[in-house]
Amino acid sequence: MSETIAVFGYGACGEAVTQLAATGGREVIVAQRRAPAHLPAAARFRAADILDTQAVMAAADGASQIVLAVGFAYDGRVWKDAWPKAIANILAAAEKTGARVVFVDNLYMYGPQDRPLTEDMPLTDYGAKPATRAAVTRQWMAAATAGRVKFAALRAPDFYGPAVGALSMFGDMGLGALAKGKAATLIVPPDQLHDFAYVPDIGRAVVTLLDAPDDAFGQAWHVPSAPTTTARNILRLGAAELGAKPRITAIPLWALPALGLAMPMLKGFVEMRFVWDRPYRVDHQKFAKRFWGDATPFEVGAVATARSFALPARQAA
Repeated sequence: MSETIAVFGYGACGEAVTQLAATGGREVIVAQRRAPAHLPAAARFRAADILDTQAVMAAADGASQIVLAVGFAYDGRVWKDAWPKAIANILAAAEKTGARVVFVDNLYMYGPQDRPLTEDMPLTDYGAKPATRAAVTRQWMAAATAGRVKFAALRAPDFYGPAVGALSMFGDMGLGALAKGKAATLIVPPDQLHDFAYVPDIGRAVVTLLDAPDDAFGQAWHVPSAPTTTARNILRLGAAELGAKPRITAIPLWALPALGLAMPMLKGFVEMRFVWDRPYRVDHQKFAKRFWGDATPFEVGAVATARSFALPARQAA
């Protein structure tokens, strides 16, 4: 008997999960406000606003597993309002249906750290967006501890990969710009050591948890990523595939507060400077010891990402 997986959100990560999960007789329900332009043959669409409780309940009806892969505008005020509602709706749907949940999460809840991030670090109250991620972590952990739901968080650092568009520094403004003969624009230091997750690896890790026994739930896991590198190195590898010069225009961190007054998008990055003003390393040994740790090398991932900008949109998918 095949299972049904409800995937909420069809951005880069939601699409990667759907593409991988829609195999082996699985049915996938993609749920978001608007229908995607393209879905795999084994996937169906259900209209649902993640902030509408009844719509979430309806979209999750009949699902044995739920994947939460939504995103909201990069604004602390939006996050403070939207994320607790979204998590509450998913928890309610999971409790009603008995479906297990895998949440595609980030790493903000740890706040500023000077050592590699591990899943057992305490939750922060620093800043609007990190504090919100910490609050929703407490929200789902309380439900899981109480036995109301089976819930796992899969946490990933900044991501890259084909079809990321404007959602990644290596998307439209990065390798997309290089593909057009322009300079890549970064709002982060290009030579700072940093961990990056490849979107197909995120999809693979989600499906790994969907296939895992129940004891993998009620906890957080870090997505495996290739050895720590720099944004410049990824752009260099991609530029070589494109036959382009790896030109970079970088906005210094000290300029973000002033620029944020005129550019709302940059304002959202000001409180997150701690992610980029020091080496940012993520320990994924917990996941690697239990499942797998062979993350895609940057020499492969950067090339595939660059190639996606040199091909027609759907051919690159």
